[in-house]
Formats: sequence, C-alpha cells, structure tokens
Amino acid sequence: MLNYCLYLKCNLFMKPVFILLFIANTIVFNTFSQSDETLITIGEKEVSMGEFERIYRKNNNNLYNEEEKKTPEEYLDLFIDFKLKVIEAENSGMDTNSVFINELAGYRKELAAPYLTDVKYNEQMVYELYKRTTKEIRASHLLLKLPENVSPEIEEGVLDSILQIRQQIINGKDFADAAVEFSEDPSVSRNKGDLGYFTAFQMVVPFENAAFSTPVGEVSEPVRTSFGYHLLQVYDIRENRGEIQVAHIMKMFPKDVTPEIKAELKESIDSIYQELLNGADFAELAKTKSDDKRSAVNGGEMAWFSAARMVPEFAEVSFALKNIGDISEPIATDYGYHIIKKLDIRPVPSFEESKANLETRIKQDPQRSITSKKVFIDKLKEEYSFAVNQEGKEKLKYKYTNLPFEESFELFNIDNRSYTVNEYEIYLNSIGADSIPYLSKLNEWIEFEITELEDSKLEDKYPDFRYLLQEYHDGILLFNISEEKIWNFASEDSIGLEAYYQKNKDKYHWEERFKGLIVTCKASAVREEADKYFSAGMTVEEILDQINTEEESLITIKEGAWENGSNAIVDYYVWNGTTPANFNSELTFIRGDNIPPEPKSLDEARGLYISDYQKYLENKWIKELRKKYKIKVNKKLLKTIESV
Repeated sequence: MLNYCLYLKCNLFMKPVFILLFIANTIVFNTFSQSDETLITIGEKEVSMGEFERIYRKNNNNLYNEEEKKTPEEYLDLFIDFKLKVIEAENSGMDTNSVFINELAGYRKELAAPYLTDVKYNEQMVYELYKRTTKEIRASHLLLKLPENVSPEIEEGVLDSILQIRQQIINGKDFADAAVEFSEDPSVSRNKGDLGYFTAFQMVVPFENAAFSTPVGEVSEPVRTSFGYHLLQVYDIRENRGEIQVAHIMKMFPKDVTPEIKAELKESIDSIYQELLNGADFAELAKTKSDDKRSAVNGGEMAWFSAARMVPEFAEVSFALKNIGDISEPIATDYGYHIIKKLDIRPVPSFEESKANLETRIKQDPQRSITSKKVFIDKLKEEYSFAVNQEGKEKLKYKYTNLPFEESFELFNIDNRSYTVNEYEIYLNSIGADSIPYLSKLNEWIEFEITELEDSKLEDKYPDFRYLLQEYHDGILLFNISEEKIWNFASEDSIGLEAYYQKNKDKYHWEERFKGLIVTCKASAVREEADKYFSAGMTVEEILDQINTEEESLITIKEGAWENGSNAIVDYYVWNGTTPANFNSELTFIRGDNIPPEPKSLDEARGLYISDYQKYLENKWIKELRKKYKIKVNKKLLKTIESV
C-alpha cells in the first residue's frame, strides 16, 4: 500500500511486508499441475500436492543465489515446519479472533479486485508501459490532501487552491520553496518535494501518467489521485540502467545519532576501508564488522535493485562503479556509512522477456486497465442465468421508498436464487435511499448482488485466487504465532536469555583490544598540561574540568576499548596502522593497555544473543510440534514433482 511518499523507498519493515515476502509479493498465474491428491498429512490436516508444489516453486524460482535452490525432497522439511506452525496457530484459535478475521478480509478484498472487473488491454498498451520501464524520471511534487469521496464544493475549493499555487510557480516561485510552504506530504520537510528517480509501476497510475507526459523543466497541470491534488515538476529523464547487485559493509547510525557518534563511526569505516586497500577479504570483513546483520551473514551481499528503488546516495555510487569487484570509498546515507562492492549488473529485460509480467500487472490494476463494468455484469448475467420478473418490476412503477410494500414478491432471479422486494428495501435502507422512486436504484442493486455472488464463488472458480488467499491466511498466522512464541518471548524472557548466555557465552569474543583513552588537545601547551595531570593520577572528569572552560573546549578525551580496525588512531599507535587523515601525533595521543581476547558480555552482544536465542527457541518448538503431530508423507507422489 502506498503512503504519501508515493514510492517504495519510503516503505518501512512492517507486518504486511513479512507476509508479502512469504507469498512472493505478486499474483502468479501458474501453469504447473495443481493436483488435489494428498501429499502430506499433519495430524488431521491434509496438504495437497498442488499446494506444496505451488509454494515450492515460488520459493525456489528467481533466487538471487542459484546455489540456494532446493529439490522438492530437500524443501520438504522446511515446508512441514512452516505448516506445523500454521496448524498450531489454528488449533490455538488464532484464526477465530476478530483481528485476524478482519485483517484477512481486508487482504481478500484487495486480491479479489482484479477478478471483479472486466479487464481489457492491447499490445500497444503493453508496449507503451514497457517503454516506460526503460526510462527513469526525476521529479518533485506538491500535494494538497483530499479524500476521494468529498462534496463538489470541497473538491472545487482544493482544485482552485492548487491552481493558484501553480500560477505562483509559473510566475517564478521556486518549486521547492512552494513545496515546503504548501505541500501536505509529510516527507516534504526532509526532501522539499524531491522524489528522486522512479520508473513505471512505482507510483499510483495518474501520478505516473502525469510524470511521463510532462516535459522536462515544466510544471504539470493539477493531477488528482486517491491522495489528493498534486503538482509535478520534472527535472530529468534518463535511461533505466537496469538492476545491480552489490555487497556492502555498513556502520549504522543509531536512532539519536550525535556528531560525536558519527565521528566515531567515520573513523571505524575509514579503518575498514584501509584494511580493504591492504588486501583484506571484503566478505570476511562484512561478516565480522558490518552493522547490517541481514546482509553480513552473506558477506554483505544485497538483493538486486534498480536505481529508482534505492536511496539516491547509495544507488548513484553503486552504478558508478565500473568493473565487477570494484570497491567504493566510504559514503554516507541517512542510515549510516557504507563501503560498496560491485558484484553483478543486468540490463532492463527485452520486451518479449517482460511481456508476460507486464500483462499480469495490468490485469491486477484496474486503474491502469481499460475497464468496463457493463461488460463484466452482462457476462455474469449470462453465466448465472439472470432473469427479471417483469410482473414484479411493474409493481415498482410510480412507487417511492417511503411507502414500503406490505407483501413480498420476486424482482429477479440469479443462479436459481430469488431476490425479493423485501431484500431490496433492506438494501435501500443500507445506502440511505429515502423518498426516491423504487426503480431508480434497481439496476444498482442488481449489479451489487451479482457482483457479491461472483465474489462468493472466487475460491471455487479460480484456483490461483484460492491458493493465494490461503497463503495470506497462513502468512498472517505464521507471523502472529512466531511473534508470540519466539520473537517477543525471546526479547522479554530476561531469565531465559541470561541462562542461554551463560551456556553459550564463549560464542562471541572480542579480539585483542586496546583499552584506555584517546586524547586530543588543541595546542601543545594543552598537551603538556594534560600530561602533567595524568602523571598526577587525576581522573578524566577532573582533567576535563581543569582544562576546559565554559567558552572553549581545549581537550577531548574518548574512553573505550577498540579492536584492530575499529579506530584509525588506535590502529596507528597500537597496530602500526597507516597515518589517519588530518592527524597530528603531537596533539592526539593514547593512554592505556592492550587486553587479551575475552567473551563479549550479554549487553555488548545482546542483539546477537537474542537472535541466537530465538533460533534456539524455534528449534525447540519445532521438535515439540513434530512430537505433537503425526506426520505422514506420500513419498511416491513427492518423487513425481519436478525440481525447478
């Protein structure tokens, strides 16, 4: 779902993302067999071959690393573990609470939309969309928020306001200044309306259409979307450079990062970069020193991305690397410092390669397709043998809704089911239709009922829809029970975590470290004074109080413990590292001693130990579930499933 930022770079890691990752993000119209034969029985629950094969193929196709692909036999245990959790969630009643029911109903409504309209497209539309995917547009926007269902007076007022703003820009007002002053997009305080580069399918359709039809340097006419009215200014259009895969080493900014912490992290990333220049292995440094733990386990390797789907600072440096294996100097983004290594690059696929996927995306998006409600309803009327009771319809002539009928009679029949005037009156009450001719809303009710009928039959008519909805159902339950049994529990179970740490505290070690002080003075006289105080045994706080004044900080003292490679100044003095940038050994010095390798405390490695404790709890839980539920596999049937 799009927020006011309008594009994917603004997405947060949220529960729906977990679910969508589980179901592989998109509706896929599958061609493999969807056999109803039972492949797996878990307790009383039977799992068909078709369900297993569908999920197996989804999770083993299009992997970034081909070596991660599994055969059906290799994938079986992972699938059973997943199903065990879902079945346990069902048996715990998680699928009967109102929150789950409403959440699943919301997803079902979104999934059903493409099936409840008559979608048409032609070769020209598909090709035009393909041409858009080969380009990237950089634009700014200004938004005046407005819900879709408002009175004509409110709509006209907002439109008039944005037209006046547009005229100010045409008359010379800077677009960025206008965005900061008028835009109601929450991100404007950060980006001044600049959305960076984007391509097709990354914006809502009216916005995308306006962007691709507005000449570079010009300001669009007002654009109405579900968010409100927008103005766009297009700055640039360039060729889409395809997708790139990189690895990175990251020093992440904490939530409330200070200039001092930034400086420490900069020293750390610079030291790592120096190690790389001296021949250190990038993947090994990523595994041991990167703060991005998701990519660190794979040597820093990230998923493929296009320039439009990554923050600009990171994307531009990545695409600027010329050769496979090239490494960037440290760069900064809003999230931290990074060193980037180019792993691979691939161009935008050809039209023939993209065509099937483009057609599927058009089918899924009624805004983008050419839609005819009448064609859709007429098709359903024929399919479900729709028939009007003319005699009943005649009784509605010249009648108004404020005079209800005393008797009930049939108005029409759909799929051998009679719809009566009493039901019609209930519908009219539900939409607040009072004192209007009965006949004025009859066609609307017929469309409503026939669409509702079709909606109720989607699971039976379309196996793809049924399977996809089942995956959402299972994904929500998997998230909910994992959150309860593992993620939240591991974080909150302080006693269990402490016990786990005591059994495994030798797992994460500090290498040899220098423990002490890094002292930086503003002048030689300050250093002499500091040396005198240190020799006298004064504490750090006492020395700072003696030397610094309210007006000026003449000395800074950083206290800590540093491994080789984590601080350029310590590296220089202790491990014969290269001279740090802008370094003066007369004014910056260290005091302290080397300490031998030692285990990290629980607080020092809390994130790592919580992650390990979660894995421990999950493995223990899976063993309990495998004992609780009897598992039977039709191995002969399993062998008939082809590997991807």
